[in-house]
Amino acid sequence: MISKDTTYHFVGIKGSGMSALALILHGEGYKVQGSDLTKYFFTQQELEKQGIQMMGFDEANIHEGLTIIAGNAFTDEHPELVKARELGLPIYRYHDFLGELINAYTSIAVTGSHGKTSTTGMLSHTLKHLAPLSYLIGDGTGCGDEGAQYFALEACEYRRHFLAYKVDYAIMTNIDFDHPDYYASIEDVFSAFQTFARQTKKAIVACGDDEYLRKLEADVPIYYYGVSEQDDVMATNIERTVNGSEFDVYVDGEKWGHFELPAYGKHNILNALAVITVLKLEGFSAELVAEHLKTFGGVKRRFSAKQVNDLIIIDDYAHHPSEIKATIDAAKQKYPERECVAVFQPHTFSRTVALLKEFAEALSMADQVYLCDIFHSVRESHGEVTIDDLANLIDKEVEIVSSEHLSPLMKYQDAVILFMGAGDIDMISRSFEVAYAQLNANTL
Repeated sequence: MISKDTTYHFVGIKGSGMSALALILHGEGYKVQGSDLTKYFFTQQELEKQGIQMMGFDEANIHEGLTIIAGNAFTDEHPELVKARELGLPIYRYHDFLGELINAYTSIAVTGSHGKTSTTGMLSHTLKHLAPLSYLIGDGTGCGDEGAQYFALEACEYRRHFLAYKVDYAIMTNIDFDHPDYYASIEDVFSAFQTFARQTKKAIVACGDDEYLRKLEADVPIYYYGVSEQDDVMATNIERTVNGSEFDVYVDGEKWGHFELPAYGKHNILNALAVITVLKLEGFSAELVAEHLKTFGGVKRRFSAKQVNDLIIIDDYAHHPSEIKATIDAAKQKYPERECVAVFQPHTFSRTVALLKEFAEALSMADQVYLCDIFHSVRESHGEVTIDDLANLIDKEVEIVSSEHLSPLMKYQDAVILFMGAGDIDMISRSFEVAYAQLNANTL
């Protein structure tokens, strides 16, 4: 039972989902603290701003009067969890606690193999202007409102964790083969989404372009969105420019509204349609939805662009071939006159080997390609595939770069450089930004 008579201690509070959940509970008036590695993570910035206590991992942190929320990255043998069990404290896994918390709201979960974070961010940005809202985004963003009527959340399919959520609405962006360290096949992935669909309480909003989502069976209505006349909610008269995209939306063949979106790539038009559909189902007007959708500024590490001298540097979480294609497509829409340079760091050995050819095909869409070594994660620290295996499949000359070896990138001017991946590629991006700015300052 969730109560304000306890202090919630987060084991692994700097995790993206964990930090967001901690911020939500804090915003809703609960007592919150947590522990993690002492290494700096970008997620701790907002925790510090909100005055949430953070400690290094230590079993001494655990005492009577705490309720424990454990991050999924940590086993039951973690010293703090062992101590909590010895004291008989309540222990929740992240997804189980979140599944209980959302029952007090009209809940909207965004799930899919790709696009979850961007779509949850877009939904949260728009809906918070229309009604009291608490929301959790997988980039570490969380906001709690004590008067919230709605709860928007990103629901991850990894290890079927999202099956802990029985939500009112489920937005499903796509089904693709990912997380090969857990799922055996795309049919296995589909089975998880099918189960999630069966436990949704009001409606499912699904992308009509996706062949697997078209096979869904559910006990509630399924509304398909897309760019086809077969879709219940359709975008037409689409215009994609360097300023973003705009389009008309038709619902069941009748025009419902005109929308402007300051985001790039076809995938973001589809994400917007998902948001539009669920908000229409909740009775909000096209005019109000359009008014707030057009001010959406994006989310962390999703096409985050900055200019250094004449160079555009973009940091993006893209770590699957489908996401890489979408990011390159967006870059070519926004910067059509610039050379497009991809710098990619694969995330997990199992994903790299399972999708090796698809990665090579996606990266070949860029004008030039550079690779970083495969990220060694807590989940996987080794594997049989190497970065050279990927480099050899790409149909252009490829160089390997790192934080210590950035010189091959220093030659670019008037280009757009995409740093993509789910590991620590953002740190490599920052190192390059600093080095490039210093180099150009010294040449003035």
